[in-house]
Amino acid sequence: MTKLNVLTKVLCAAALLLGSGFARAGDITAYTALEEDDVKVYLDAFAKAKPGIKVNVLRLSTGDLIARILAEKANPRHDVIWGVALTQMVDPRILEMAEPYKPAGIDQMKQQFKDPAGRWFATTGYFAGFCVNTEVLKKNNLPMPASWQDLLNPVYKGQIVMPNAASSGTGYLQVVSILQMKGEEKGWQFLKDLDKNMAQYIKSGSRPCKMAATGEFAIGVSFAFSGVKQIMEGYPIKLVIPSEGAGYEVEVSMLMKTAKNKPDSKTFFDWLLTLDAAKLYGERAEMSSVPGAKATEAILKAGLPADVSTVLYKMDFDASSKNKDRIIAEWKQKIER
Repeated sequence: MTKLNVLTKVLCAAALLLGSGFARAGDITAYTALEEDDVKVYLDAFAKAKPGIKVNVLRLSTGDLIARILAEKANPRHDVIWGVALTQMVDPRILEMAEPYKPAGIDQMKQQFKDPAGRWFATTGYFAGFCVNTEVLKKNNLPMPASWQDLLNPVYKGQIVMPNAASSGTGYLQVVSILQMKGEEKGWQFLKDLDKNMAQYIKSGSRPCKMAATGEFAIGVSFAFSGVKQIMEGYPIKLVIPSEGAGYEVEVSMLMKTAKNKPDSKTFFDWLLTLDAAKLYGERAEMSSVPGAKATEAILKAGLPADVSTVLYKMDFDASSKNKDRIIAEWKQKIER
C-alpha cells in the first residue's frame, strides 16, 4: 500500500476530528483531484522542504470530489482544495467557502491562472489527447486517427474508451469542448454518433489511456500527459492531439475559510509556487503557470508540443461552469450507459 493510499484510508477518521474542531499543529488536510502518483511526488518533495508539516490527502475524481465538498459545506473537513478543475471550482457555492490568499510569487503568474479576488490560483493544467495503441491498430488493420471527426469512422466500433463526463473532470472537459467547438445542436449529434463506436465510459480521466496502453482497446480518449506517461514507460502508445484543437482546463487551489490550520496551509500554498515545485511540474504536467516549469526532453520526445498554446482550443470557462449542471444532466439522459 502506498503512502498516499494509507493517508486516503485514514482520512475519514482524521476528518471527524478536524470537523469537531481538533487539529494537530503541523497537520493540514487537502482534498485533491490530481493523479495519485503526481500527488505522492509533490508531497514527498514538500515533506523534504517543510518536514514539520504533514499533508493528509483525500483524492477523488473531480465529480465525486465536488459532490463531497458540497455535501460537507455546512461542516467542511479540509483545510485546502488542491488541483481541481477551474470549471468546477468557480461554482458560487464553492467560491463562497474560500478565504482569499495570494501566495508568495503569485504576481509572476499570468492573469488567467489566478483569481483577481485572490480566492484561487492554478499551478498546472491539462488538455485533451488520444492515446492510440499502435500494435492494436496494426493487428486490426485500423487507420491512425488525427481528429475528433476521425473517431466517427465505423472501423473503430468497440475500440474506443473515454471518461464519463458525470464523474470525471477530463470527461466533462471533452464533452463541453466539443459542444463549444461545434455548437450545441451539432455537438450533441456528434456525441451521439461517437457513442456508436464507444466501448465504455470510465470514471477516471487517466484510465482510458492506461486501458489502451495494455491493449484492451485501440484508443483511449484521455488527457495528453496520461499518454506521455505511458509512452515513457515503454507502452506502444502514440499521443494524438485532435487537429480541431484540444479543450483544456487549469487545476486550481483554494484556502478554506474554515481551515483549522491556516498558517501551515498558507506555507503549503507558498511552496506550490517555488522553483522546486516548478521543476516537478515540468516533469509531470502538460502545462504549468509557474515560472521555471519546463518540459523535459523525454516528454517532448513522447509527443508533447514545446509550445502547448499552439494546440489548445480557446475555452469559455464561464460558459463551461454556468452550463455544467445542465450539460451533465443532458449527458446522463442522452449518452451515459
